[in-house]
Amino acid sequence: MSYMLKSQILVLAGSFLMTIGTAQQKYSPGSSFTSYKGLIMAGYQGWFNAPSDGAQMGWNHYATKENKFEPGYSKIDFWPEVNEYQRTYETPFKIADGHPAYIFSAYDSQTVFLHFKWMKEYGVDGVFVQRSVTAIKNPDNLQHDDRVLNNAVNASQFYHRAIAIMYDFSGINDQNNDWQLIINDWKHLADSLKIASRGKNQTYLYHHGRPLVALWGVGFPDRTNDLKSIEKIINFLKYDPVYGGCSILLGVPAYWRDFGKDTEKDPYLHTLILKVDIVRPWFVGRFNEETYPSFKDRIKDDIEWCRHNNLDYVPVVFPGFSWHNMHPESIQAQIPRNRGRFYWQQLVGAMEEGSEMIYIAMFDEMDEGTSIFKTTNNPPVGLSKFESFEPDIPSDYYLFLTGMAGKMLKKEIPLDKNIPLPSQQTK
Repeated sequence: MSYMLKSQILVLAGSFLMTIGTAQQKYSPGSSFTSYKGLIMAGYQGWFNAPSDGAQMGWNHYATKENKFEPGYSKIDFWPEVNEYQRTYETPFKIADGHPAYIFSAYDSQTVFLHFKWMKEYGVDGVFVQRSVTAIKNPDNLQHDDRVLNNAVNASQFYHRAIAIMYDFSGINDQNNDWQLIINDWKHLADSLKIASRGKNQTYLYHHGRPLVALWGVGFPDRTNDLKSIEKIINFLKYDPVYGGCSILLGVPAYWRDFGKDTEKDPYLHTLILKVDIVRPWFVGRFNEETYPSFKDRIKDDIEWCRHNNLDYVPVVFPGFSWHNMHPESIQAQIPRNRGRFYWQQLVGAMEEGSEMIYIAMFDEMDEGTSIFKTTNNPPVGLSKFESFEPDIPSDYYLFLTGMAGKMLKKEIPLDKNIPLPSQQTK
């Protein structure tokens, strides 16, 4: 071997060690949550506001595109149960007895802490906090998201719940080099919020011994982000000399493996997938209770593909779907919950096929009717039509079911296809 070649090898080896050593200075060497395996995590939007909450964002995510939140104008299909919130906000809506209906704001720290308190009480292991490109571009949105995230990190430590970042690529524009916004934002979180450098007992979720960062919205035809641009983000998070050393979860379409009907027909998608650590296909809206059994075979084949390629896999489970108020042309309860049976069917099905981790869509998304947190059975009446659970289904039933599924995932209780009944709740 020539002296020059030996020198080049030594330089490369030294550079690699420098990369690892520097990156470890940005992140603590460990976490109290060392792996996603065995955990049941949910998505957390944290994007609801009220005009007087101090965020200067109005009825954000409550109001329609006309910027109205009043009878006949609502973006949400489910109404939150608010009797445990320290601070609530009166709305123009009325419940059946004529009293005003109230909502919460995620801008309030008490709101976020209450949500994490519920996670602890019911056994939800933690959440991926969403950060969208659209919000990062807007100073008011970014200020709001930073505040919510900071409160969420503090609440996760107080209630010992896992927490991780998920970037939503909706609205990304490759012509504007928006990929650089994601890189700059992660630097901001690492430097200013110390997102994953809070000591070995921190609650930031690690996987394969490294901080886990989720990237969602890759390979969808309606999100025409350039895969080469996404690759720049992946390479930064994995290999940057200062901020690298992360594990990556990639959020892809349901038919990612065979480039089916919801997937961009670009083979380079698989090149990106092979670069990451976890594959997470998006299942919301892809099936209902009747069609799920045939779809379940896809999960089995997905898991086998991932095992063959040394990748981990996490399926998405959702309780139902409804966005009639946001899209009036859509029917109400487009994918019915059916007393929790649809949700339980997916939870059990995922574990039957060998899933070692689960992602719940979503903890708090009332916009699309996928929320699992406490929802009232006494929503406002009048021009806007709101969904509610069946009369004997309590407001916390989906939190309860999530916790029971978490126990099955951890093998604390046997796998059971029979759905736990509300009467079995101990709370």
